[in-house]
Amino acid sequence: MVSDRERRELLIATIADLLDGVRHVAVGASSPIPAAGAMLLRARNEVAGKPPVRISILGSERHNFFTNGTVELFDCAAQGRIDAFFLGGGQIDGHGNINLVGTGDYPNSLVRWPGSFGSAYLYHLVRRVILFREEHSPRVFVPKVDFISAAATTPGIPRRGGPHALLTNMAVFDFEKDLGRFLLRSVHPPFTAADIRAQTGFDYDEPASVPATPRPDTATLALLRGRIIDELAETYPAFASSMMEAA
Repeated sequence: MVSDRERRELLIATIADLLDGVRHVAVGASSPIPAAGAMLLRARNEVAGKPPVRISILGSERHNFFTNGTVELFDCAAQGRIDAFFLGGGQIDGHGNINLVGTGDYPNSLVRWPGSFGSAYLYHLVRRVILFREEHSPRVFVPKVDFISAAATTPGIPRRGGPHALLTNMAVFDFEKDLGRFLLRSVHPPFTAADIRAQTGFDYDEPASVPATPRPDTATLALLRGRIIDELAETYPAFASSMMEAA
């Protein structure tokens, strides 16, 4: 049985792996797990003597170098100065399109969500966008989204941004840009490839043998349960507290 803390630690470590090699990571205001993954990458690089990682967490005073909020975020993205960002959605389809507006025929949506905001803009410009949604179910991962808030591909229109990977509570998918579809990379223990297929509403590619997502090693756990929790507490005190309480 995997505890809630172990599940979160695996997600955080996986995000750090997906971010490997980037120099500037931007994170939204309500994203403690992506923020922790970026912090873990920064800590790993410092320990290994690798190039420093800059983190911009909207809503943070300690981990945000922007002085003009989202305006500066969008400017940096346009200039190619943000290497990675995270997006989610109420719906995500097998082509990587996301829906942040609602279900049903717009504008007569049956359920309304917060809205697209700058998702389409950032999806188009940021080179490594990681789609992150903890819930893994057919209601989230659908064959076709009801409304495209942000398109994963724009045929005939040059773009440098787009989906790099999809991370959920159950698995990691790579995005095959040439095919415009996902490839199952690994499955989080104790789930199986059959579990992923049953809980995913869209079709995807799958290798003959699907590996398990690596669990964090001892050194990673030491960083997560020490330095990273301390850094998270400034922006996400409730989340940091819950991680300590679960210890």
